[in-house]
Amino acid sequence: MQANNINYPHSLIHLIQGNLFQGLPNEDPYAHLATFIEICNNVKIVGLPYKAIRLSLFSFSLAGEAKRWFHSFKGNSLKTWEEVVEKFLKKYFPESKTAEGKAAISSLHQFPNESLSEALERFRGLLRRTPTHGFFEPIQLNMFIDGLRPQTKQLLDPSTGGKIKLKTPKEATELIENMLANDHAILRDRTHQPTNESLIELSSHDALLAQNKFLSKKLEI
Repeated sequence: MQANNINYPHSLIHLIQGNLFQGLPNEDPYAHLATFIEICNNVKIVGLPYKAIRLSLFSFSLAGEAKRWFHSFKGNSLKTWEEVVEKFLKKYFPESKTAEGKAAISSLHQFPNESLSEALERFRGLLRRTPTHGFFEPIQLNMFIDGLRPQTKQLLDPSTGGKIKLKTPKEATELIENMLANDHAILRDRTHQPTNESLIELSSHDALLAQNKFLSKKLEI
């Protein structure tokens, strides 16, 4: 009741409404909540719990169908911030959407003309879009490696002195990150379309640099 009776600054309401959620299929409810909470965390009112502030301001972050859905809860039927989050995610990120996201993550395949860094960024994007995927880091790593093209795996395996999947998740991640650094450097320096022969030379060079960094790291340990 106290939170609902406070007059919030118009600048705060305007900031919240710059992150409107309308309930469209392409919108990410988790990203919306994260941004909304980030904005509300900057509001400090003595004697007023932060969850009460979120509860009273959340409706300002909604529009269209999502706003109508929120107003369908009569009176004070949603009494806590936890209830709002639960209802909101159940409505706009149901279990069926989680299942679709998990299927997309587990079936990742590197495209023919896709670099290692591009494939990894796409994979991370799939993970971000489905925060409830439930895959632990070692499983994520195996899924990503399994989805790589044979040519990419052939570059990763020699860099580890064997098979990358036999390495610990930390070691394998470090190796991939080392190769990504070289991959980005090549993309920055590339001013023309390379031939197949030059691509092979660049890829071999990447593998050698990654192997050197990996061995140096082990020596330091």
